[in-house]
Amino acid sequence: MKRRTPVSEIMSKDIIALRRSDTLERAEILFKRHNIRHIPVVSRESIIGMLSYTDLLRISFADATDDENSIDTIVYNMFTIEQVMTKNLVSVSSSTTIKEVAEILAKNEFHALPVVDDSILVGIVTTTDLINYLLKQY
Repeated sequence: MKRRTPVSEIMSKDIIALRRSDTLERAEILFKRHNIRHIPVVSRESIIGMLSYTDLLRISFADATDDENSIDTIVYNMFTIEQVMTKNLVSVSSSTTIKEVAEILAKNEFHALPVVDDSILVGIVTTTDLINYLLKQY
């Protein structure tokens, strides 16, 4: 196992992102369509928050149906993305080592971290990315 491997080697670079003006209904559709659990919220190229599928579950019945036109529309219209997303984020740079990322995720019990270089969102790294990296080592 390489000790100094940067997170840029395993992070997702094809970022699916939301804007603060998007709806929670759109967020649910993206979560289900792309089978993901975390979506960065951006203003231009800078990250301003992170929305997790768990955030949606807290306010809705999002997991109760696979129908993209779910019954949650009324609930979703009561909240904005900005009200539901996590705002005070911990981020890492693309040169942060995979080991450092694992330590941050484990210590803080996060499941995803935005990867930011020069205030620009360049990727996202998740616990799944870490597990897949470890599996390739064996």
